[in-house]
Amino acid sequence: MAGAFILGCDGPDLTPSEAAFFREADPWGFILFARNVTSPERLRALTANLREAVGRDAVVLVDQEGGRVQRLSPPFWSGWVPPLTEMARAKDPERAMFLRATLIARELREVGIDVNCTPTADIAGEGTHPFLLNRLYGHTVQEVVARARANAEGCLQGGVLPVMKHIPGHGRATTDSHLSLPKVQTPRAELARTDFEVFRQLADLPLGMTAHVVYADIDAAPGTISGPVHRVIRDDIGFDGLLMTDDISMGALPGDIASRCAASIAAGCDVVLHCNGTPGDMEVVAATCPQLEGTALLRADRALQDRRPPVTLDIAAARAEFQALTA
Repeated sequence: MAGAFILGCDGPDLTPSEAAFFREADPWGFILFARNVTSPERLRALTANLREAVGRDAVVLVDQEGGRVQRLSPPFWSGWVPPLTEMARAKDPERAMFLRATLIARELREVGIDVNCTPTADIAGEGTHPFLLNRLYGHTVQEVVARARANAEGCLQGGVLPVMKHIPGHGRATTDSHLSLPKVQTPRAELARTDFEVFRQLADLPLGMTAHVVYADIDAAPGTISGPVHRVIRDDIGFDGLLMTDDISMGALPGDIASRCAASIAAGCDVVLHCNGTPGDMEVVAATCPQLEGTALLRADRALQDRRPPVTLDIAAARAEFQALTA
């Protein structure tokens, strides 16, 4: 039975010590970053070796949003305009987003990656911090829902599972949660009509990622480690998919790695996500997090059932259509 955590590795090749650790720790999945990416051949070998280490077809995640957050880049992979810029100029934003997500997914599947941490379903606003703003899809509930749905469907058509983020909503944060803790003062009723409503309409998606954000009208603790916020996610929003933390090592969260992991699981997260590949930290994550069991295991198994081969696609025609829509 796999552990309730996702881990990274240090470089483009899996070392013997990493393979031995992963074999023992048995994470549910892995996440890759630019530090792991050199060439298609080498990346394909890495994803195969990660799965071999745990002896099963474990999920391999990446953040391939396009724009600033793009771990696989030219010349081997396509370059993309930031989503908010592209949506503003697209003749048919939903169709353009669907094609974009499908084409990205096809490139990921070719190198053994089967989960993309998109759509980013936060609403762009006047105060949205620049670290997030141009990664978003629109300024209204309707825009974001339609484009996020198109993104998720494109991922699935391309053979990749989507992870919607950052539930229940990160768009009102005015600070960068990589560095410090954002605090949102907006009343809960207004959040329910806007930020939370986006995720409510997308609640059928298989995977979600939390927001390291304080919603002051709900709880003083960041959403990732807040029981009341998790009750909003599960009861008000109605999300019953597998819920992972945002990166547990980010600066927004209080305490050490062990306390963050324990608090996240206690609050209601199914899986802890740890991204930096640091051996000491990963050992703590593995020692602190439980095995996947009960409802969390059911959610994980249900998400895996949505993995499917890519549908037949004329890639040249899809690229040409996308270019026509976004020129």
